[in-house]
Amino acid sequence: MDQITFHYDTVLSDVHLLLPNSRHLMARLNSVGQPVFISRFRILWDGAKQDTCDLGSPCGGEELDRDTQEEKGRGDARGSETGADGVEDGGADDGDLAVTRRQSLPRMDRDRDVVYPIILSQARREEEEEEEEEECPRDVIRIEHTMATPLEDVGKQVWRGAFLLADLILSQPTTFRGATVLELGAGTGLTSIVMATVAKTVYCTDVGEDLLSMCQKNVILNRHLMEPAGGEVRVRLLDWLRHDLCTDTDAEFGWTEDEVADLHDNTTVIIAADVCYDDDLTDALFRTLYRICNNLHLPCTTYLSIEKRLNFTLRHLDVSCEAYNHFRNCLCEMQELRDGRTCFTVEQVTPSFPQCLLYERIEQLELWKVTAVPV
Repeated sequence: MDQITFHYDTVLSDVHLLLPNSRHLMARLNSVGQPVFISRFRILWDGAKQDTCDLGSPCGGEELDRDTQEEKGRGDARGSETGADGVEDGGADDGDLAVTRRQSLPRMDRDRDVVYPIILSQARREEEEEEEEEECPRDVIRIEHTMATPLEDVGKQVWRGAFLLADLILSQPTTFRGATVLELGAGTGLTSIVMATVAKTVYCTDVGEDLLSMCQKNVILNRHLMEPAGGEVRVRLLDWLRHDLCTDTDAEFGWTEDEVADLHDNTTVIIAADVCYDDDLTDALFRTLYRICNNLHLPCTTYLSIEKRLNFTLRHLDVSCEAYNHFRNCLCEMQELRDGRTCFTVEQVTPSFPQCLLYERIEQLELWKVTAVPV
């Protein structure tokens, strides 16, 4: 290529932009040629300060301390090569200009490190995965994901809304214990995996074979979290633009008749994290939510996380939140709906619960609760 091409629709999640990792490892290329990375996110079950670490290194503070000490040692070694005034000693009197060498800041002086991708060989990655299967602690979530994707592939990244829902689940486990749960637009499956630490069955749904395969991989990577509680995640296809569930027996992520019956008979919780960024998809989400709730035999509570994204638009010549405003309008329409079948109530949930994962819980990150009760 003679010129670099920039795509207007390429986006990068803030979760991946800056991570407190010493390195960020690329594991493979997916079927459409996108780099797939593995990140490890640490849970603090007591809600205390938590840490995140990268694949191939321990998750405890010892590793960070060791990195800091090594970096400090290198800085001390460099300092010994300079004079007292901080100018490098030229050695011989050859007339060369002495240049001041700027020392890098120790790790402890930086809030978060910039991501530096490192490509692993397939053999090395497989060896490390085998080791981690035995050693991965119960407080670590491993997630395969991509970075900097087009808009249609944003589900392959991890977003702050998923972390907010995960915090809700981890801080209020009794609310979801033993429940049958449906996640809409699950993406990488992080929230479904966390939900399965307390729930009985989680139907983790999205569209796209490549995305669902990645999600299934993440479920397998995190069996160590779900098995102690006996929770199960079932990755299934659920297209918001279709009016029925895919029950094709030949489809890899299709539904069985028993699963459809279980969904309708036992589901009491629905979750969706940061899925309202396009008006057409938001409309499809609420139509799907309405249709599913009308088919449920039990009252159901839906938790929706959304990040209010501010953008300057030429149409308004001002900062606006069009996707968020449309989401709020859909919530109002659902609450005002009177069809004689289901009654919906909507309320905003204040995120005052403890933060158990490392992310920025910004003011624009919101959580909404929709309660559906059959009439």
